[in-house]
Amino acid sequence: MNLTLRIWRQKKSDTSGKFVEYKADDVSPDMSFLEMLDVVNEGLIKRGEEPIAFDHDCREGICGTCGMVINGVAHGPLGATTTCQLHMRHFKDGQVLTIEPWRARPFPVIKDLIVDRSAFDRVIQAGGFISARTGGAPDGNSIPVSKPDADLAMDAAACIGCGACVAACKNASAMLFVAAKVSHLNILPQGKPEKERRVSNMVRAMDEEGFGNCTVMGSCEAVCPKEISLDVISRMNRDYMKALWRSK
Repeated sequence: MNLTLRIWRQKKSDTSGKFVEYKADDVSPDMSFLEMLDVVNEGLIKRGEEPIAFDHDCREGICGTCGMVINGVAHGPLGATTTCQLHMRHFKDGQVLTIEPWRARPFPVIKDLIVDRSAFDRVIQAGGFISARTGGAPDGNSIPVSKPDADLAMDAAACIGCGACVAACKNASAMLFVAAKVSHLNILPQGKPEKERRVSNMVRAMDEEGFGNCTVMGSCEAVCPKEISLDVISRMNRDYMKALWRSK
């Protein structure tokens, strides 16, 4: 198939960017989206042009670094899929694809399609961990956890921190990400001793990073490659309100 690509090019964060048009010819339907970009880059290098910069690492839908907006949708048109796991058979011959980075103030563009997502790291550093002594693995495995709680915690822990929820939200809210990271620890017995401090610190860090407020439109849930449910936001809000009430 032959495609027309409109790709955002920006040399660095403090320069202006623009869309540049490229042709992608003889694209195999079996290529992944990133493999297609690799081929385009090979052509650019052969012509002595600068290749398109984009984030990638595992290319297995695990690391979350491959984020980009494709035709207005974070990670592209296929639901529950990261960009690296999106294949070209989901596009049509002759289609025009507009490819751009995450658009959010807390995610400044570094170059082309690469954004700085270290704001997420700072939110995690504020409380996304357990510092209470829980013993070794045998001790942890000896603590009974109900099946429903274990399932909820595992569902929340599936979040890969890609930032699609922020990119899709009209307010650039990080509530789905933060709620997932809060919930998967708060639900388990090992995380309960620091439950209130954790949710208070992480919500405060999220606000300080400049993420917007959640208006529960559901766009974050719609584009999440791991299908994290909006239920985690409700759970975090309850934990946060309890923490506020007990701190008074």
